[in-house]
Amino acid sequence: MRLLSQLHGPASSAQHWTYLSITPFTERNDFHQYLADMMASTDPYYLTIIDKASNRAVGTFALMRIDTKNRVIEMGWVIYSDELQQTRQATEAQYLVMKYVFETLKYRRYEWKCDHLNQPSRQAAKRLGFTYEGTFRQAVVYKGRNRDTDWFSLLDKEWPDKKQALEQWLADSNFDADGQQLTRLSQLHTNANPL
Repeated sequence: MRLLSQLHGPASSAQHWTYLSITPFTERNDFHQYLADMMASTDPYYLTIIDKASNRAVGTFALMRIDTKNRVIEMGWVIYSDELQQTRQATEAQYLVMKYVFETLKYRRYEWKCDHLNQPSRQAAKRLGFTYEGTFRQAVVYKGRNRDTDWFSLLDKEWPDKKQALEQWLADSNFDADGQQLTRLSQLHTNANPL
């Protein structure tokens, strides 16, 4: 049976669901119930990534574990279609949420957590400028196995340098006529805050 995402636009390959506690939907009613639950939820607070050119949803993610007292919030539930994976648009979406978290909501700490086995998520966190803080061993159980969870964070005092690196990377001048990056984001983070 085809995945429901394939019935309604850009597909997100099954391997991209490996580290989520849910599985791809095959039944329309289950998918509609999930969407209704997402829209009603305030924590996680789900956001949709819309492709400007096609005006289609190409991904979702959420702000979660929202701690207004301590001004701490986490990025999670990242589900990208294959068309959004590893694109400039995906980085821009993450940048816009970071800017919202630090500049509009005025949070002090922004977290990113992922399964220790999820190398793409670990790499994304590092690429975006998050700092690895450690691994919580056997933090949760899902899909019938223990999960070790890697913790990353970005602090408000680090945001100005990370923002500058992200804006430099996203600038049109950083891309050639074929849309290929000229300078890697990791290089810009290193230059903005040398060790």
